[in-house]
Amino acid sequence: MSAHCPLCRQMAAQPYHCDQFRCYHQCANCALVFVCPEYHLNPAEERAYYDLHENSLEDSGYRSFLDRCAQPLLAELPPASEGLDFGCGPAPLLAQMLREGGHRVHPYDIFYAPDPQVFVREYDFIAATEVVEHLVDPRGELERLWSRLRPGGLLSLMTKLVISRERFANWHYIRDPTHICFFSRETFRWLAQLFDAGLEFADRDVILLQKRQKAG
Repeated sequence: MSAHCPLCRQMAAQPYHCDQFRCYHQCANCALVFVCPEYHLNPAEERAYYDLHENSLEDSGYRSFLDRCAQPLLAELPPASEGLDFGCGPAPLLAQMLREGGHRVHPYDIFYAPDPQVFVREYDFIAATEVVEHLVDPRGELERLWSRLRPGGLLSLMTKLVISRERFANWHYIRDPTHICFFSRETFRWLAQLFDAGLEFADRDVILLQKRQKAG
């Protein structure tokens, strides 16, 4: 039975994988793999799960992990750029790292830094590390972020990618109950076409989408 894709919004998804916890669909149009709403946690359950994480601003391992997102951004950004750390969590270390690089960064997180005023501003860059796999409405959220980028701006996304159905079945990433959307290179190519964006796979799980400059 086909299902409604939360990214391209087509009724084009077919069963992809089932295990003892959840069933997954894959969209034939944009290749997103996702779980249907009956498998989503409610907000209180989701927040409780995130509260178990032990990331901190002083964690060198966490810094090393985020550096794979920070370095490609730092290499591309003009001096004193302004950006948004979307989904920063309780320890906005990426924002701190980018500030150390000379940039202005606003943190946002629906649970830990819920400031709606960040969506009134425009940015030279937006970073979302380990965020898109949690989104109930990935189309709406990504369009909102894209609308906040200035021409030439960068959207940096960090998420582990679907490789194959065989690997998916034994993938640790799907064991997290807050992970409900799973992207692949094909999905990001579809998204780049939707946004008419430049696309770069900067690392195995770091994706850069660049907003084109306005003609003239």
